[in-house]
Amino acid sequence: MSAGWIPLFLEAQAAEQGAAENTLAAYARDLADFAGWLGAKSLDPARAQQADIEHYLVDLEAQGLAKATRARRLSAIKQLYRFAFEDRLREDNPAMRIKGPGRDKRLPKTLSEEEVDLLLDAARHVGRSPADRARNTCLMELLYATGMRVTELVSLPASAARGDPNMLMIKGKGGKERMVPLSPPARVALADWLDLRDAAQDAARMQGKPPSPYLFPSGGALGHLTRHRFYALIKELSVAGGVPPSKVTPHTLRHAFATHLLANGADLMAIQSLLGHADVATTEIYTHVLEARLQQLVLDHHPLSDKSSGESSG
Repeated sequence: MSAGWIPLFLEAQAAEQGAAENTLAAYARDLADFAGWLGAKSLDPARAQQADIEHYLVDLEAQGLAKATRARRLSAIKQLYRFAFEDRLREDNPAMRIKGPGRDKRLPKTLSEEEVDLLLDAARHVGRSPADRARNTCLMELLYATGMRVTELVSLPASAARGDPNMLMIKGKGGKERMVPLSPPARVALADWLDLRDAAQDAARMQGKPPSPYLFPSGGALGHLTRHRFYALIKELSVAGGVPPSKVTPHTLRHAFATHLLANGADLMAIQSLLGHADVATTEIYTHVLEARLQQLVLDHHPLSDKSSGESSG
């Protein structure tokens, strides 16, 4: 964990998880405290081991910090090291097996299939021009069809979309490449957008502007649609589609992709490959999401559930 990891981690949290400013500030404070503690002991954060993290937690308890505060500090550390591991900044994750001081594990937020349909439909109608609407539709169809990270989506090269592909090559964390299949609606949306994109690029070229290598070009410094702009766009779509904006981030679409695949019988190892997870343990969280949703489904609809039996008794 070099000092440069923390800004990279915070940027990813803001763009991919939609973390609020207060959340990011809390992460920054907690990780700065951990890095300072290691530095005071002349420890190299990049080589910190499980025992070092555990000693830090013991020290926090000795200071009298509340259980919730210690759990939050550990959560920040675990997320940072998972980020570093998945981004190939470090070959192992020293925090993976550390148990916290007894706080309930939060399952990732996801969306129902009906909510995803509402978002996809909104994408077809939100935008100032036919090109905007085609781009928005392509973005959303690709995101849900592939479970890509937002960074992978916005930086896709146009060359990856040529020839009406059945599979899309995605360059993920650490430069690792993976192939993901495209759904028929995603292929249609991709072809429609590519036609309009190429026409706009041809017009720009006639004006002496250099062509963009990106599928979703932009006039900004990066040359492609930014993660922050896409985050704002997906919030616009949630409002237009009648889905609570608090439920919708680029990452909840990734969670929905995995959860819906699992619910429909996909193999966990296949989902791991499609998501580009380095460790299947990261993918296993979706089994817990599915279990929680199925349990709630039974409680809400089974005739012998407490809710239903209470209404029918007497």
